[in-house]
Amino acid sequence: MGQIKVEKDVNGIKGLCVITPAVHGDSRGYFMETYSQRDMEEAGIDITFVQDNQSMSTKGVLRGLHFQKQYPQTKLVRAIRGTVFDVAVDLRKDSETYGKWYGVELSEENKKQFLIPKGFAHGFLVLTDTAEFCYKCDDFYHPNDEGGLAWNDPEIGVDWPQLKGDYKGTASAEGYTLEDGTPLNLSEKDQKWFGLKDTFSF
Repeated sequence: MGQIKVEKDVNGIKGLCVITPAVHGDSRGYFMETYSQRDMEEAGIDITFVQDNQSMSTKGVLRGLHFQKQYPQTKLVRAIRGTVFDVAVDLRKDSETYGKWYGVELSEENKKQFLIPKGFAHGFLVLTDTAEFCYKCDDFYHPNDEGGLAWNDPEIGVDWPQLKGDYKGTASAEGYTLEDGTPLNLSEKDQKWFGLKDTFSF
């Protein structure tokens, strides 16, 4: 396999992959291939991506847990500046790992990428002063198709690093901070999602 190392089915969840690219560096800087269809296909990953997105967030921002309802997307995500803790939750109703989560630290230093197939909820927490986040999608954006889950649903039980606070029965950010006192920062919408049992009936 050319320029990538692929860890497949991480945490026993089929389809989730952590990808580490080869980085060629010297005293002047570095070079790496951020995406190669050939390398992906050699690793047994055959996906056609159609859209690239980029966002910037400040420390303490948590985005998620989001999913697409009618037009699910496969995503290949990475941090190009700063550090985030990135999380995927299996929502495939016939999956043996339904409701199970996995998280990985993505940073400009480790340059890891996280491949999240269709049928997962996704979110991330920013651990540095700022973070720039990039992701490739295999379907275009469809307005009004986004669903969500409470980031702190105890049934899912995501162990967000550096986060302090007590669950009060809702997705509100109130009372939560990072270890250095930075308040947790969620959008108004992300504080209104419900847990797994109240969101899905299967």
